[in-house]
Amino acid sequence: MRTTIASIEAEYLRYKGLAEATFAQLDDAQLGMRAGETSNSIATIVWHMAGNLTSRFTDFLTTDGEKPWRQREEEFTARDVSKDALLAKWNAGWQVLFDTLATLVDDDLSRTVVIRGQELPVVDALHRSLAHAASHVGQIQFWGKVMKGTTWNYLSIPPGGTAAYNANPTLEKPPTRA
Repeated sequence: MRTTIASIEAEYLRYKGLAEATFAQLDDAQLGMRAGETSNSIATIVWHMAGNLTSRFTDFLTTDGEKPWRQREEEFTARDVSKDALLAKWNAGWQVLFDTLATLVDDDLSRTVVIRGQELPVVDALHRSLAHAASHVGQIQFWGKVMKGTTWNYLSIPPGGTAAYNANPTLEKPPTRA
């Protein structure tokens, strides 16, 4: 049975889609822009998320989620990349996650995994990872909206659109994975 796992997977897909809808509105130069010297660009956030997903979900049930081969500090290097390169990195990290989720069943939620030496129930590790992804997708969306200004295409209900949306609520059902 995969009721809970499928629900978690649907939420990951929702956040992945929101970030990708932001990427679609930006050009290559905007992907590497930073708000300030200590800020992360969208490209940097993508590198970090891909590194995190790859590390956490490679051999998820059997090895520590913080792999010795992960170069976390390098993920935060300022970088200018093409949208194609960004999407390749992005999709590689998500593929590791989705490949692992496809192998899990709800009974696995009570198992234990290790992240940085700390034992966690699988359900907690998944929720922690989902919250991490949601946080960074929020950063991606915010920075994208700031850069686009008045030309931003809203990814949820636009200001002044609540009544029309409530008459036809299309965003309430999570996407399904092809």
